[in-house]
Amino acid sequence: MAWPFFVSIFMQSRVLHNRHAFIGMPFGLVFFSSFSSCHYSTRGSLVNGFCPITRRLMFLLQDFCHNVIRVKSIHAQIVLRGLVQQQFLANRLVRIYCNLGIVQYARHLFEGIPLPEAPCDSMISGYVRNERFTEALNLFKLMRSSDLEIDSYAGNLALKACMALSDRETGMDIIKFLVSRGINNKFLGSSMITFLAKFGDINEAKKIFDDMIERDVVCWNAMISGYVQAGKFVEAFHLFVKMQACGISPSPVTLASLTQMSEGVKNLKLGRCVQGYALGFQLGDDVLVLTSLINMYSKLGDIESACRIFNSMTIRTLVSWNAMISGYIQNGFIHKAFGLFRELVKDSCQHFDSGTIVSLLQACSLGVDLQGGKVIHARVYRMGYELNTILTTALVDLYFKCNELQLALRIFQRMQDRNVITWTTLMVGLAQNGQAEEALKLFSQMQEEGIAANSVTLVSLIHSCTHLGSTKKGMIVHGQILRRNFSFCSVNVTALTDMYAKCGKIEYAGRVLRFSSVQKDVILWNSLIVGYGMNGFGDRALAAYHKMIEDGLKPNESTFISLLTACNHSGLVKEATELFHSMESDHSIMPNQKHYACFVDLLSRAGRLGEAEDLINTMPFEPESSVFEALLNGCLVHKNFDLGVSAADRLLKLDIANPGIYVMLSNIYARAKKWDQVNYVRGLMRQRGLKKTPGYSLVEIGGAVHTFFAGDNSHHRWPEICILLDNLRSEVEASGYVADTSCVLRNVDEPMKVKLLWGHSERLAIAFALLSTPAGSTIRVTKNLRVCIDCHNVTQYISQIIEREIIVRDANRFHHFVNGKCSCNNYW
Repeated sequence: MAWPFFVSIFMQSRVLHNRHAFIGMPFGLVFFSSFSSCHYSTRGSLVNGFCPITRRLMFLLQDFCHNVIRVKSIHAQIVLRGLVQQQFLANRLVRIYCNLGIVQYARHLFEGIPLPEAPCDSMISGYVRNERFTEALNLFKLMRSSDLEIDSYAGNLALKACMALSDRETGMDIIKFLVSRGINNKFLGSSMITFLAKFGDINEAKKIFDDMIERDVVCWNAMISGYVQAGKFVEAFHLFVKMQACGISPSPVTLASLTQMSEGVKNLKLGRCVQGYALGFQLGDDVLVLTSLINMYSKLGDIESACRIFNSMTIRTLVSWNAMISGYIQNGFIHKAFGLFRELVKDSCQHFDSGTIVSLLQACSLGVDLQGGKVIHARVYRMGYELNTILTTALVDLYFKCNELQLALRIFQRMQDRNVITWTTLMVGLAQNGQAEEALKLFSQMQEEGIAANSVTLVSLIHSCTHLGSTKKGMIVHGQILRRNFSFCSVNVTALTDMYAKCGKIEYAGRVLRFSSVQKDVILWNSLIVGYGMNGFGDRALAAYHKMIEDGLKPNESTFISLLTACNHSGLVKEATELFHSMESDHSIMPNQKHYACFVDLLSRAGRLGEAEDLINTMPFEPESSVFEALLNGCLVHKNFDLGVSAADRLLKLDIANPGIYVMLSNIYARAKKWDQVNYVRGLMRQRGLKKTPGYSLVEIGGAVHTFFAGDNSHHRWPEICILLDNLRSEVEASGYVADTSCVLRNVDEPMKVKLLWGHSERLAIAFALLSTPAGSTIRVTKNLRVCIDCHNVTQYISQIIEREIIVRDANRFHHFVNGKCSCNNYW
């Protein structure tokens, strides 16, 4: 009974800003107390004409619009009092639920309002805000078919949805419809410019801009932003200068576009000039400008400047807080991001939203912090947030990054509304976790559900095809890009080049690069160099490098990793040595751990183990595990027992949980026939819960990918495979093949070793391919581990006997077997 009295006294004291103190008291008492009647009834004329209870409810919604639980409680009171049909209240609730990301509630309310009075614009806006773009377009189509009044605002939202879905056709139809209805104002013109620029029609966008009789700052901003999005930064800056010459003063949005331009050219000095412009135009205190500067400095790696701007802000919006939290995460300051989040929670004037939560989930993904992610996930539930598309996508990504595949799939399956971004996230996650075939199956399922793929989806599928070594499926995806008229940018051209190269179609890779109109950057050239290297064309890799230099491009660290690897696969020790020493002298690039690991691997494989050891001992920093792993590999190939054991000992001190080290050490002991030591190492693995990665081989037949493991007899054509292998064994032995049983690192007799060799996964895959493909066709096999010496030898014999090319892609490179010879010249 004391609560209402306390409320009344408190409100009479006019300390109005402390009304948030009542959040902890029983909500019904707050609702019925004089807190509502004494205070809210006198707060302006916004809702004059409504009954007192309606006024109270609307003011409560206004005050608690960021608090999910409170909003639901007020909603309950509205329903109990039979006021849910009041249009103003229902419309307000629709907007609030959309802003909170609880679209299901908003939609339920919306569907209960008769269509002419329904807040269609608010609902479409909510759909777009929560990335439910298909539903936004469906509602817009309903408005059209119902002959409801459509303004430029609704049209702009519909165009945004089309842009997000990469649906150019529907967007153009909407533009024609809006123009036919006479909606052809400056606002719509700006939207059309943005839309066309998004789809790469920057020249068409410029025509619309030039044809506009009256252009305000919004139109200029749209065109400048279009140039920035298209990567035409010089044109964007020239238009900015022209805008001022025409007497149009820049707005905060103009300067926000200029900050994006600075990000695009990765020029910190230009970014500082933009900040100076802001001060010159009296926009130095504008929240949008300052938030854009925080984003810019964060993306350019100057987190100190971003932090300085944030701390200087007298007014901070939630977008500003989110920008700073995101900036910390982008630059690896995960703890500072969480610290700022705690500060945000303590700030009684601010409320975090799904964007904040998504940033924190991304932080957990980057740090592979499963426990932290689960804590945030639980908090989302406790606070009453609906798992909308944005949040669910972030959770799926987190659980995939933390190798929790089942959790990720469970969340995805429970989703009621899935968009192309969610499907793409799931496909990427599956591919990254070695489930590339499942990713491709998911793509088929996505198409069956009527979800149109975007360019990001197709790039992720290209990576899946690359992982599987599936040229056929990769070509299908390539065809999808062409059929859907997706613009060829550096990202998808690089992905296609990489896919063809890693599937053994190196000529196709070169063709994609040669005939692409995309400006060839260093990333594209690096991709081609990697492809040449993997296929054993070290000379072509070097030629591509020299052509890149001739074109005026500066190599980066990745270029030299690709070159050293290419030289390694081709045994070009002299050329690699020259490249390694030219890094610092000619290009001012200091070799890092990866460069040293590549060079040590090259020297070790060439049998120059002493030089490799000397190089390690003279490194300017402490060698990481990758360097010793390269040395250990060389010791295994050249049977240097003492140096190999020494390298393994140093490796285990650096990376005790890496099963690959134990396997290599075990193999070294096995080569030396020290079986007690082999058993000891394997026992250590079991004791520490480590498992060897099982070897498998893939072969694609008729669009289906078949997987074989060593000794696997589960395939439905196993009897035929077995008979064919017996016949091949007889023929290759008659041609001079002798099994190299030293490849079997198990303490068994010789006949058993030979039997085990003929059960290796690549032989099973080759035999199945021979049974399933026409004579004379090329056989393509992908293996996840390195091909053993004996399988390499026997495949050379098989290629000669069957008179067919066999291409085997292993963990390191491609082997093209033709007429009894391999492209690697027995060097790999």
